[in-house]
Amino acid sequence: MRYLTWRAWLLRLERLWRSSLQWRTVAISVALCTVAVGVIGLVMSYSINTNLFNSRVNDALAASERSNIAAQVRFDAAQQSSSLDLETAMSAASNAAIQASLTPAGTEIAILRTPGQSGPRIPVDLTTRGLDPETTISPELRESVESSSDGRQYWQSVSLDRDDGGVDPGIVVGSLLDVPTSGQYELYLVYNLSDTQQVLSFVQGTLWLGLSSLVVLIGAVTFTVVRLIVAPVRLAAETSEKLAAGQLEVRIPERGEDVIATLARSFNGMADSLQKQITKLAALSQVQQRFVSDVSHELRTPLTTIRLAGDVLYDQRDTFPPATARTTELLHTQVQRFELLLADLLEMSRYDAGAVDMEVEPTNLVRLVEDAIDSVQTLSASKGTELRLDAPGGYFQADVDSRRIRRILQNLLANAIDHGEGRPIVVYVDSNATAVAIAVRDYGIGMTSAAMERVFDRFWRADPSRQRSTGGTGLGLAISLEDAALHGGWLEVWSAPGEGSCFRLTLPRVRGTVITESPLELPPVEAATKEDADV
Repeated sequence: MRYLTWRAWLLRLERLWRSSLQWRTVAISVALCTVAVGVIGLVMSYSINTNLFNSRVNDALAASERSNIAAQVRFDAAQQSSSLDLETAMSAASNAAIQASLTPAGTEIAILRTPGQSGPRIPVDLTTRGLDPETTISPELRESVESSSDGRQYWQSVSLDRDDGGVDPGIVVGSLLDVPTSGQYELYLVYNLSDTQQVLSFVQGTLWLGLSSLVVLIGAVTFTVVRLIVAPVRLAAETSEKLAAGQLEVRIPERGEDVIATLARSFNGMADSLQKQITKLAALSQVQQRFVSDVSHELRTPLTTIRLAGDVLYDQRDTFPPATARTTELLHTQVQRFELLLADLLEMSRYDAGAVDMEVEPTNLVRLVEDAIDSVQTLSASKGTELRLDAPGGYFQADVDSRRIRRILQNLLANAIDHGEGRPIVVYVDSNATAVAIAVRDYGIGMTSAAMERVFDRFWRADPSRQRSTGGTGLGLAISLEDAALHGGWLEVWSAPGEGSCFRLTLPRVRGTVITESPLELPPVEAATKEDADV
């Protein structure tokens, strides 16, 4: 559950990143500023740390030098007195060294006899209470101090244990002392740098707090500036969406004389021009629709009279001379074709005017395909063409306008019979959870790629010289394409010269569903080969 929650947050952030220019700009600005401020903070922190530490080391070396001189003076003064008490001299030298360091509260001292010298260890080694030379003073530092012959000082960073279990930073400075009658001793001063560390921590904390506040301030300033810029762009986008939705009267408010105001004026001018053009085109479309409707209405009356008269002549054609009888047959055929053409033109005018209504109901497409096949059986029998149905089973039922889908199938079957060269025609029906597909496959003459590009154009035929059995108007495939689009589906074609053609109709099972794939291949992989069709 925790993983899903984090994943949901990540998806939400990703969606916000893609959709919001404002937040993306602020995020990029804050990220770059954070990197820049971080680099500056690291450089400044390192510089402050180094300078503060070096300053403290220099102070410690100066204090140690004073302490060494004061201790050596004490030993030299004890040697010149009448009674040489080295223990007393050691104590006096220690006090003098502490006082000369000028930091008695934070300084510990150790005076140790250099090992490897002959004679007794007099005076004995002296160390501040609580200081363990074995753990605080490293062997490497002692070796460096022992080998010194010119009074040089050596220092080393150490960690000092506190009573509460914590650790403080510190440095140890070592130098040589010459004790009368006893030999060479080493003076070590241990300085606690906890106060310096506290100062450094305070300075770094203040520095990082200031830099963090700077990043937040930059983010707020960027957010405000970007919002001032993005807000007019967002308003323009919303206005564009309203214009696209048909609200042609919306406009962008014009304020000021800056670039945004110029953009608003230009956009409003473009919207005014579009509104005028769309209104003009809508008026022309209405005029066109009214003209087609009026013409079709006016043509129906004389056409009905001509058809009735033609039917009378057609029924009596056997009593006419051969030439007159043939003329009567041509008149009857062309009147029928003219009626079909008039009906198709009316249908196309409805599509052009956007005045098409659908009567959608759940329909079993296999039954619909069977009805369409039955309606062209007479035509297929006259051409000697066998019609096959391949429906393996599945969902099949879909929300469609059965009249329009039946019209599409009849057009596809009639075209397949006309161009199928008498070979079998296979109709495939298959479906999945979201879509239903119907494919009409023939093994006739086929089409070239150039012909496939124009096959859905109005009044276009692949081969005008071929004799058509159906007497079509040239609008069948164009209307079929519009019917498929009206259902939210696809009507696609595959063809190859000498291999036949295949038209595939894909429809959503539920109206309004967006389909992304078809249940059938184009052409279907189960399709029989040309040789199988011939057999």
